[in-house]
Amino acid sequence: MFTWIVTGAAGHLGGTIVRLLEERGADVRGLVLPHESVADQHHTRYFPGDVTRPETLIPLFEGTDPARTIVIHTAGLIDIGDRPYEELRRVNVEGTRNVLSLCQRYGVRRLVYVSSVHAIAQDPGGGVLRETRSFSPDAVTGSYAKTKAEATRDVLEAAADGLNAVVAHPSGILGPYDNAGNHLVQVLRDFMTGKLPACVRGGYDMVDVRDVAWGCVAAALHGRRGECYILSNRRCDISDLLGMARHVCGGRRLPVLPLWIARAAAPLLAAAARMRGRRPLYTAYSLQALASNDRFSHDKATAELGYRPRDLCLTVRDTVRWLQSHGVRPRRPLRLRRRTARTEAGI
Repeated sequence: MFTWIVTGAAGHLGGTIVRLLEERGADVRGLVLPHESVADQHHTRYFPGDVTRPETLIPLFEGTDPARTIVIHTAGLIDIGDRPYEELRRVNVEGTRNVLSLCQRYGVRRLVYVSSVHAIAQDPGGGVLRETRSFSPDAVTGSYAKTKAEATRDVLEAAADGLNAVVAHPSGILGPYDNAGNHLVQVLRDFMTGKLPACVRGGYDMVDVRDVAWGCVAAALHGRRGECYILSNRRCDISDLLGMARHVCGGRRLPVLPLWIARAAAPLLAAAARMRGRRPLYTAYSLQALASNDRFSHDKATAELGYRPRDLCLTVRDTVRWLQSHGVRPRRPLRLRRRTARTEAGI
């Protein structure tokens, strides 16, 4: 039996990986931040720690058999707003380097680093994006993408030096079991509670968190050292996403704002969200992503890992039902005032 070390075990993906391994009866050690409250399970023990403080990570590795220890590193900061670059880099890059150092020191059997499709440079010609071995912060846009590209490069360099490491690149993650503030889950939550007055024209490749969790475990068991695997599904427009949710929980059809209006209104929408103590969904970075090339191929993961993502309709259904089971109830939806809509349109 393997011992599985999962960092970011209280996050959406990390928690889903722990759930999957727990169901399989695996021996799991989960890393959670000191302030995160989680209870040990039958096969899972949680360890408080912080990837930016390497001394706190040592208990995760102590007493393990190196030949039977697998690490899945999911811990990181995901940001679509204006979080300082250095804060992101400290966690996503320096934190990953700390995990790499411990994996090398303890000689673990395998490391799976969870990167992101945002780390992959865009194809100027708009072609299908596939796995690459070249990663550079200068080739991608946005602080989050830059830090993931730099960390991915570090992992591949460690693999070239002998560490048995592979990289997983999830696309936009959606699905049940989210207690960590997933942005796409927030879109559904806000729609269900009537707090989403409109949606934006555009979309992105979306994938079920359970499929990504499965893909990460498959990469740990069957992936090839130094290889990357895109764990994507298909592009879905935001309006179509909300249409799927409407079939499950009801609600009204929302107006669809062109991207140019959303870009112009983004600062106002962000300020209004902060005044209400909420995280803004429509930011310069998120709107740029909705307009970017998101034609990702998961053919390699399908061929080598047996990865087959489920239909997004099932993902939306299960996410809505999970939210309902956790107290999310519909409210009267917000309506765009005619005057506000005319103002944002520049009329």
